Amino acid sequence: MAARRSGTAKGGGAKKAVKKGMGFNAAAGKIAAKEGVNPQKARAILASATRKASPAARKANPNLRNVLPKKKAS
Repeated sequence: MAARRSGTAKGGGAKKAVKKGMGFNAAAGKIAAKEGVNPQKARAILASATRKASPAARKANPNLRNVLPKKKAS
């Protein structure tokens, strides 16, 4: 007879509650207020920093993968 697993029927344990982070536009708004730049420039600053995020940061926050690569000038 097999040993019973604890947790859910599929074998996973109870999920830990995850605190939802700040959204992109909210973070851009904070940058705009702090740096004294317009919101469009703040979004560009945030997108640039997001693209430069380390692999460890991307693992901790998978939403960093949602920012698209910079468009190439033609």
